[in-house]
Amino acid sequence: MRQDIEINAEGAMLRGWLYLPEDARGPAPAVVMAHGFSAVKEMYLDRFAEVLCAAGIAVLVFDNRNFGASGGIPRQEIDPWQQVRDYRHAITWLGGRGEINRERIGVWGSSYSGGHALVVGAIDRRVKCVVSQVALVSGSRNLKRLIRADMMAEVRKQFDADRVARFAGEAPAMIPVVAQDPLGPAALPTADSWQWFTETARIRAAAWRNEVTLRTIEMLGEYEPGDYIARISPTPLLMIIANQDHLAMADEAFAAYNRALEPKRLLVLNGGHFDAYVQDFERASTAARDWFVSHLAG
Repeated sequence: MRQDIEINAEGAMLRGWLYLPEDARGPAPAVVMAHGFSAVKEMYLDRFAEVLCAAGIAVLVFDNRNFGASGGIPRQEIDPWQQVRDYRHAITWLGGRGEINRERIGVWGSSYSGGHALVVGAIDRRVKCVVSQVALVSGSRNLKRLIRADMMAEVRKQFDADRVARFAGEAPAMIPVVAQDPLGPAALPTADSWQWFTETARIRAAAWRNEVTLRTIEMLGEYEPGDYIARISPTPLLMIIANQDHLAMADEAFAAYNRALEPKRLLVLNGGHFDAYVQDFERASTAARDWFVSHLAG
């Protein structure tokens, strides 16, 4: 059973869905779930939530603030630390629901929010289980590999100019999330990013917009979720890594997993970053389901 929900998160209204198992006997375990970089909940999160809900786990899915159905300004801006706080607001909201067992709440994240899942799992002990899928683990190192070295000085000049303009009351500078030409300006300058976002928006998510604020990229470079991974223990951690991921960098994810402490488990997908949502969906969603069932519903 799915119902629309709203969460007042320090003034911004987070909107999404609450999935409740229909045959639950007493308060159900629950998982908080939000999407990655600029994506909205219609971009396959409903499918992941349905798999978990069918296994007896309630799922709270929400659009990140400033995106999709959720409120917040400036629109189309990603502040990773604000998104981490919103995960924690969602946990608090779930804990106040009579249908939910507040002692059995987990977090799931993918791509950018896969990094958030690592951070929330490390700093919030209300979290009893973590699944991090194709996660960003280092914003600074990702930028160094996605932006050519000879262009970095110019990008920094753009950050500084945008800061001056905002201070003067001007609208934030914007940049496309993806571009058909990988050499054109884009936050995610890879061919598979263009294909997945544009195709998924066309068939599933008309609310998605192909733009983010320029400051979003600056804040990405300041965000290091992998630094928190050793602090997740003793909370159980499942990492799902695509071994051909050149967007969230598979080698960075493997190195982060090696720094994690037990209990932990690794699932390796033989594909790229976006395959976890489509062609490898069954493996990724089943592994997440089994991990949550084992540690939340057992």
